Amino acid sequence: MLLQFVIIYLIVSVAIGLYAATKVKNSTDFVVAGRHLPLPFIVATVFATWFGAETVLGIPAKFLNDGLKGVVADPFGSSMCLIFVGLFFARPLYRMGLLTIGDYYRARYNRAVELTAAICIVISYLGWVSAQITALGLVFNVLTEGALAPWQGMMIGVAIVLVYTLAGGMFSVAFTDLFQMLIIGVGMVYIAIVVSGMAGGAGVVVEHARAAGKLEFWPGLEPRDVIAFAAAWMTMALGSIPQQDVFQRVSAAKNENTAALGSVLGGSIYFFFAFVPMFLVYSATLIDPKMVTDLLANDSQQILPRLILDHAPFAVQVMFFGALLAAILSCSSATLLAPSVTFAENVLRNFFPKITDDQFLRMLRIVVLVFAMGVLVFAMTSNSTIYGMVENAYKITLVAAFTPLAFGLYWKRATTQGAAAAMVLGLSTWLSLEFLAPNGFFPPQFAGLFAAMAGMVAGSLLPQWYGAGTHHPTYAHLDHRVKS
Repeated sequence: MLLQFVIIYLIVSVAIGLYAATKVKNSTDFVVAGRHLPLPFIVATVFATWFGAETVLGIPAKFLNDGLKGVVADPFGSSMCLIFVGLFFARPLYRMGLLTIGDYYRARYNRAVELTAAICIVISYLGWVSAQITALGLVFNVLTEGALAPWQGMMIGVAIVLVYTLAGGMFSVAFTDLFQMLIIGVGMVYIAIVVSGMAGGAGVVVEHARAAGKLEFWPGLEPRDVIAFAAAWMTMALGSIPQQDVFQRVSAAKNENTAALGSVLGGSIYFFFAFVPMFLVYSATLIDPKMVTDLLANDSQQILPRLILDHAPFAVQVMFFGALLAAILSCSSATLLAPSVTFAENVLRNFFPKITDDQFLRMLRIVVLVFAMGVLVFAMTSNSTIYGMVENAYKITLVAAFTPLAFGLYWKRATTQGAAAAMVLGLSTWLSLEFLAPNGFFPPQFAGLFAAMAGMVAGSLLPQWYGAGTHHPTYAHLDHRVKS
């Protein structure tokens, strides 16, 4: 019966996505939903994109092992990323009328910077999308009591997401996100109430967690601990900003105020809802301590699904797996679309300057399909945890893409030479330390970020060795359908 309800839910999700696909008339509709989405859709897409597998399965498992200190990257860093975007990046980027975040680097600097940033952004999505695919495999494996192997569940999950993402792009993502956000919100609140009662009340759970030291958040006063704490927070809070999925939600809004407010509200709602799965998984330590002990030694990501299956009433099981699949599907579709769009627009399109819009739309769909197959292989062969995949995904964009974006928007003296120096120094410092001293005093991505900032300042203030001068963007050369 549970599996039948899940299948019905999946059919409804696909049907909504296919309905939304009827609104796609050109590549702008496919990528940014025609820039017509109202506030509820923007809030839903921002929230649902981030409330994914790592929030329901990865973060709780990390919290159970390390407490609040262990989840400083997500949800603390990731939610602040969305708030930062709304406060400082949404309006100026929206006004530029670009199709992708990669277009910004070409408009502000040049094609070489655009190509480097685009490749880094695409690479960063491998871990994030793989985390969602891995979670889909785990869910189908649990639901079928092992009848489906995780790799088979992954293949089924990818096929479901591809059906409506290929058809409707951002329109399908937006409509399914709104539906899935409602499922997540209602489902998680209802589940928390029921599980709380099983554990003896919310106060009992919170007090038990406090006594066990799980609610300690701030690091010790040792410099090494402080730097590691800051690096974990920065990786998500800043490294997630130059991402296509965030930019698409900003660009899909009907106006710049909607874009900014939607990002702030979506990030704030995400922050508060991210604590619900943590509460649920810690409740499991009081409800079934033996199960928790056994799974902590094997796969802590299965604690919450097993708690629901073994101890919750049928109605809660339906709500939980509906909410879980809603979270994973919404995140999967968005994170599959974003890197594909970036690669098609900022890498492939440069080789086909005279391509028509219909041909570009076809190219977008082909790239989505190919990227999905690549991610599926990566997910099947990776040994990382869901939380680890997501946290590591943003290191490359932190060291390579954040500095040129932020300085380009807010420092008029930023130049193409400075952006190139920032990327070279940021990437080289990060990669060198990852190989030579991954557990050194300075985390590799932390050192890479400050090396990038130093490169931007020094490169911009030094004489221009190729005569480029200080570049002030006009964006007049952009030929995108989005620019009005």
